[in-house]
Parts: sequence; structure tokens; C-alpha cells
Amino acid sequence: MRKFDTKVQHLKYKVLREVAREAFAGTLTENLLDIPKRIIPGKVPSMRCCVYKERAVVSEQIKIAMGGDKSNPNVIEVIEIACDECPIGGYEVTASCRGCLAHRCESVCKRGAITFDEHHTAHIDKSKCVECGLCAKVCPYSAIANRKRPCQNACKVKAVKIREEDNATYIDNNKCISCGACVYQCPFGAIVDKSFILDAIDIIKKSEGNTAYKVRAVVAPSIASQFHYAKLGQVFTGLKELGFASITEAALGADMVASAESRELAEKGFLISSCCPAFVEYVRKAFPELLSNVSENLSPMAAIAKHLKEQDPTCKVIFIGPCTAKKAEVQKESVRPFVDCAITFEELQALFDSRDIDITTLPESWLDDASYFGRIFARCGGLSDAVKEGLAEQGLSDFELKSCTCDGIEACRAALAKKSKNVLDANFIEGMACLGGCVGGAGCLTHGERNKVEVDKYGRLAKETISEAISGLK
Repeated sequence: MRKFDTKVQHLKYKVLREVAREAFAGTLTENLLDIPKRIIPGKVPSMRCCVYKERAVVSEQIKIAMGGDKSNPNVIEVIEIACDECPIGGYEVTASCRGCLAHRCESVCKRGAITFDEHHTAHIDKSKCVECGLCAKVCPYSAIANRKRPCQNACKVKAVKIREEDNATYIDNNKCISCGACVYQCPFGAIVDKSFILDAIDIIKKSEGNTAYKVRAVVAPSIASQFHYAKLGQVFTGLKELGFASITEAALGADMVASAESRELAEKGFLISSCCPAFVEYVRKAFPELLSNVSENLSPMAAIAKHLKEQDPTCKVIFIGPCTAKKAEVQKESVRPFVDCAITFEELQALFDSRDIDITTLPESWLDDASYFGRIFARCGGLSDAVKEGLAEQGLSDFELKSCTCDGIEACRAALAKKSKNVLDANFIEGMACLGGCVGGAGCLTHGERNKVEVDKYGRLAKETISEAISGLK
């Protein structure tokens, strides 16, 4: 069974695996130049124009695997040499134009940007076009295409920009929310999320044979939708083989948040969820006037990590999940004291293979910390269901929950815009930056509808209510 959706992901994984392998062995510095040749052997190119460019790109990927540009606060970086300068023509009339009589494209264009030649074929005047896309929507032949780059299409906050002087892609940090949509959609692997895998390895190595501190893994509930080639219980055992002293579900932190947010909602009457860091960052950058409505609670990751640190101040906490934005979240002052490092499922797979841990051969071990509702935070709608349950369990059923569930940033934008104009018919906004929720995160090994199904199945294995799960923390 395939471990990854795309070959781009597989190449990224191989870089991470080799960097991790050398880091565990303590030979990264002396063997750094050998890694590109190991990943791209021989003299025949298999992905790009020549083997030398392939190795040059891998060399840049290695730098990002080792933490990337320290002067750049963003966790998303562009590898310019890997960018294939995709077409950036915007809306263009293709050969499918039949020169029809209707001229709907001309009628709908408010800027007068569309004209016709002697063959009645439409043309778009780029000096007048504002890229509204109305002409493409009304064309009966679908003859008008949007030639945007995949990364630009993926970025719904318009943080992916093109430099005029050389057509190179760059990230506008003032708009980027670190969701990683561009990372997953770039077909050339030119946009990559910084890895902190070396930090994780350093923490694990220092704990080996050392009683000074224990390394604790906090795993996102969306892990149930990943590693399809093995059993979930084998993944948990694999974490212990890596050197983690214990594994705690982030879903238990979700139970804590569901309970707290339901009380906060009942008290305030309106609330915007604080669980998705990319969504919260979007509110901060695009709708700052609504920041006061964002829940005061930490995210599930930070909430349970804070509890672990309170129980054992000497422990080290590493979060493992699907989210690139978590790497930015752990750098915030409000979260930094509780989470020492955040890595993705892609990076976890690289860690397993760097230590030659075949999880399919391992026995199963199980976690039984969280409730059904804590676990379904991983998919869109799960948070709203959990808040509704939290209200019921705390005797707050008289408060009528009217949830607006936002699946992806475009849905988030629509809900926030309505709220800013006081026309939103809801008292709770559940914002998920990734389509499908956390199960669609950029750091997932695989994506698709099956992920939601697997998370729901994992949730149904839970035996406790939200209140019972939280009471177990005391």
C-alpha cells in the first residue's frame, strides 16, 4: 500500500528520512554532501531537466529539513530553483472559443476588457481585466480558462505572490496563515514547510539513558486516518520504539477545550473557536475587529501539553499531527512553555524509517484517554458536536447552540464577513482552515474522504463522556 499521495511528498520524505538517519547517528555534518547523491543516484534525471538540478533542489530541501531560513519567521518557504515558473496569464481565451453570437462574456464584463477579432473570437485586454472570473462562468463552451499557478489557486488568503521582475513565487508573510495548502498543491515541491525534526531528534537522543526528563508524545486524533498500511495500535507502539516514554491523545485536550468553550459560549452569547491555529491567524490578519470574539482557551494541543507540564515540569512534549500551522503556533509566547516541538505525520514516517522501525511487525498498544467527541475534533463539524455535548453535560442545554461550521478558509471568510456586518445567523463559528478539517492537513500522508470515516470509527471506540475523560486528569 502507498504511504503517500504524491511523488512530491515521497521525495520530501526521503530527504527527511536521510537527514534524520544521519542525525540519530551523529554523522549529519560530515555526511551532509552525500545525501543528495543517495537520494538522486546515477546520471539519468527522473524528475527534472537534469540530474544536477535534481540534486540542487534536494540540497535546498535539506536546508529546510534542518530548520530552514532562521531569519524568516514563517514556517512556509519557497525553493526558487524548484519553481518551474508555471504560466501566470490569469484569465485567457482558449482555442475552444467558437466565436458565438451570444457574446455573454462581453455582456458580463463590467470593465470592457473583452473584444472580438474579425473571426468573432474573443480576446481579453489585460490592462483592463481585474480577474473577476465572470466571463469564464458564463461562457457556454468553457473557453475561458484561469491560468493561475497551482500554489496561487490553493492559497485562499492570497499570500502567494509573483515577483514582476523574474516571475518567481514568494510568500507574503503579512497574509500567510501557515496552513500549508500551497505546500500540498505545488506539483514541483517548490514550496515546503520548515521541519523541526532535528529538534525532535535532539530531545529524544538526550532522553536515552537519561532520567533527567521523559519525552511525551501528544498525538492528534487525525492519526487514526493515516498510516493505512499498518494498524493504529502498531503506530502507537512504534512511537514507544522511537523513544517516547508516553503517548497522550490531543483529543483529551479537545475534551478540555469543548468543556471550557461551551461554558464560555453560554456566558458570552457568541464565540469564535480557537482550536485551529491557521484559522485564528486568519481572523487576526483579515478580521482583526473580531479578535475579541475568539475563545480565550488554548488549542487542544496546548491545553493537554500544559497539563502534562504541570504534572511533570521536567518532561519534554512533542506534538505529532497533520498541521503545518502548529509549527508556527508552538513559537507563540502563550504556547512555547508547554510544547517543545511540533512535527507532522510525514516527519513521523521519516523518523520511523530512519531508525528502521517497521511498524507492521510490532504488537498493538492502545490509548483510552479521550471521549468520542474529543476524537472527532479532527474532522469538520466535530468541534460543534463536542460543544453541543459539552453544554448538555454541564446542564447548559437551555442555551441554544446555533453553529456555523466552516469547512475551509473560503467558508471561514464568508462567515466572518457576515459576522462583521452583523448578519450572521449563528452564535458559534467553528473555523477549519483545511478542507475537511484536520484530516485534510498539509502534513498528512494521505488525503481523501476515507480520512473522515477512519476518524469517526476511531471516535466510536471511546467509552467515556467528555466529563468522564476530563475527570481522569485530576
